Amino acid sequence: MLRLRFNAVLTHVDLFADALVQRSEHGYGTWLGGLDAVAADGLALPDYYEAPPVICYLDRGAGAAIRRAQTRLPGGNEKNPVALIRIPRERMIGSGIASSLVHEVGHQAAALLNLVDSLRSALQSRQSTAGPDQIAWQLWSRWISEIVADFWAIAKVGIASTLGLIAVVSLPRGFVFRMTVDDPHPFPWVRVKLSCAIGDALFPDPQWGKLSQLWSSFYPTAGLDRGRHDLLASLQRTEREFINLLVQHAPAALRGRTLPEVLAVHERTPEKLRAIWQAWQNEPARMFAARPTLAFAVIGQARADGRVSPQRESRILGEMLTRWAVDDATGKGRSTRQTHS
Repeated sequence: MLRLRFNAVLTHVDLFADALVQRSEHGYGTWLGGLDAVAADGLALPDYYEAPPVICYLDRGAGAAIRRAQTRLPGGNEKNPVALIRIPRERMIGSGIASSLVHEVGHQAAALLNLVDSLRSALQSRQSTAGPDQIAWQLWSRWISEIVADFWAIAKVGIASTLGLIAVVSLPRGFVFRMTVDDPHPFPWVRVKLSCAIGDALFPDPQWGKLSQLWSSFYPTAGLDRGRHDLLASLQRTEREFINLLVQHAPAALRGRTLPEVLAVHERTPEKLRAIWQAWQNEPARMFAARPTLAFAVIGQARADGRVSPQRESRILGEMLTRWAVDDATGKGRSTRQTHS
């Protein structure tokens, strides 16, 4: 029993080994500290829950992942004391990294607010009266965990979330239209279209329609078999009603308020993000005092508008991550950023 217990402890040590050892890597170690600050800002909702600490680390692969706080650790009954987020190395460094990071943060927030169960209950009620579109509502219910996390990311970092998603799921055509009904993720074609539609619902702007059309041009539906065409048609018929349900949902955990209200999406419209970017051109120092998710939203919008090159975007974000890491390490980060948010 002692030996089994010892090996369980070693499993826990190994779980956090990358997150701790990578802090000593030149360049990356500092950036990870900055990503911790971005994650903490993306998760912060002090009026509704006490956010757990978040630790980021890098690994291979195309997608990010999270081991949520208070979930059981492997090899025992102990619970994870922090949220542990794995970030793909290939995502470093550009505004698209915020898409992966804040999406995973959204999973933690949804668990703290019990959003998935609350929304799934509403979706199952709708499913019973859906008629020929019942399969679409079944899929929306099955995918709701990932969709809520996407919703959170869009609300926090705007079009940077959708552009980052496209960078992850731009795959050979067979993968983009692979309709695996037992996957908790919407298949890529639908997921990108839904991300654009959610963005347009939260932040109305012609950019969302243009991006959706661009995605359709990359992956046209012509040539799909009848079954896939019918399923896509059902999903598209129910998409608007589904998004309205998301936007208007007011669960008990939010005390009757909706997600757009508590996430203050009115403060991050494309118009406001563009105005902030313009102001930063005259006073560059102000961008380092902004809240991390706001900074990513502003730079992501500028990137989408073609106002900043990929090279300059990477340089600015690298400097920001370093500044946030140093500020948090010296204890002067969060209060200063809150003042300038």
